[in-house]
Amino acid sequence: MLGASPLAALAEQFERRLPELAFEPGLVAAVDQHSAAIRDAVYTDVREDVSLYEALTDYVLGFTDVLREIGWQAHEGYDFATLRLTAVCHFMREYGVGAGD
Repeated sequence: MLGASPLAALAEQFERRLPELAFEPGLVAAVDQHSAAIRDAVYTDVREDVSLYEALTDYVLGFTDVLREIGWQAHEGYDFATLRLTAVCHFMREYGVGAGD
């Protein structure tokens, strides 16, 4: 999606996985762990002049840059990257971060 914010593009691709959490307790635990790691990473960057949205966007840009460098491709399964990107969507829901804020 041309011109979409990084969070909007990520949500469009990975938010659809969130309903699967209702049926997979192990998946819930994994996504919760990733969400906690994301929280720890982005809250170190949140300051008076940097919002949670901006810190999360920076995090996503850095993470997806690395994925692009290694040639990672999105797929239906759940590897580390897919769990982390799904957790970003979960984090956005839990902390009220809009995809286009």
